[in-house]
Amino acid sequence: MSALEQALSDYLKLRRSLGHELAEAAWLLPAFVAYLDAHGSRTVTIEAALAWAQQSETGRVTTVGPRRMTAARGFARYLAGTDAGTEVPPLGLMPHRQRWRQPFIYSAADIDALLELARQTIVSPLRAATYQTLIGLLAASGLRIGEAIKLDRGDVDWAEGVLLIRDSKFGKSRLVPLQAGSMQALEDYAKLRDELQSRPEQPSFFVSARGKRLGQSVVHRTFAQLVRDSGLVARGERCSPCPHDLRHSFAVGTLAGWYRTRVDVEASLPLLSTFLGHVDLAATYWYLQAAPELLGLVSQRLEKVLGVLP
Repeated sequence: MSALEQALSDYLKLRRSLGHELAEAAWLLPAFVAYLDAHGSRTVTIEAALAWAQQSETGRVTTVGPRRMTAARGFARYLAGTDAGTEVPPLGLMPHRQRWRQPFIYSAADIDALLELARQTIVSPLRAATYQTLIGLLAASGLRIGEAIKLDRGDVDWAEGVLLIRDSKFGKSRLVPLQAGSMQALEDYAKLRDELQSRPEQPSFFVSARGKRLGQSVVHRTFAQLVRDSGLVARGERCSPCPHDLRHSFAVGTLAGWYRTRVDVEASLPLLSTFLGHVDLAATYWYLQAAPELLGLVSQRLEKVLGVLP
């Protein structure tokens, strides 16, 4: 472990002890430290932080750069306390411009293709089963990726068919009921996991081949590879499909089903909002504009209400 890697570990440990979740920083900063080590930098400099933040694998303009700079700035502040040579990137160096990202809405066939690819292309039986089950759970429940990774074994209520989501975004906890098929998939995975990894190092429900909790950066890389192999990248108009789009797809699919079956969507939205862990309805209303299919269904219902359609 390099000196910077050790410093990063200490930094994340300190911030978490103070109550910060740091999910994004923990995902981004290992790559920053690797970049610094590869370029022979013993600490953070403004030039190095800017060069790393501006890297782009796709050439597209995204919000990743400003988010990288925010993470690098926090780490630099920490390093500056013990290393006078550290340069803290100033605010405004890479302004964060909030951009609306068109979500990728997965079809049932898309999800089946990802599950099959995980089964066929991931060599380790435990790792293959882990990603199959994780992707299936995200698609069936609308959980955030961090919520699924954070699940411990004791958070699954097998008798009631409910997941306990602890201290999620905004510090909220909630119960998420699952259908019988999803619970069976989790049970099948748990049996295989315990057979192949009988002495895990951590109590996490989803485990790596080493018996540890899955890292978000590793999950994103693995998911990106599955997406590339599946050919879904070519269908992404602006951004490659990502795990969070499974949450969008769940919400859009739920709303579309309600419109088709004439459910009172306005009255039911608070239920979906609670299920998804939103703090207010505004975040849930956003899904109404997330897919052309939804807009079409809304338009049809409105036309019927106004007497335009028979």
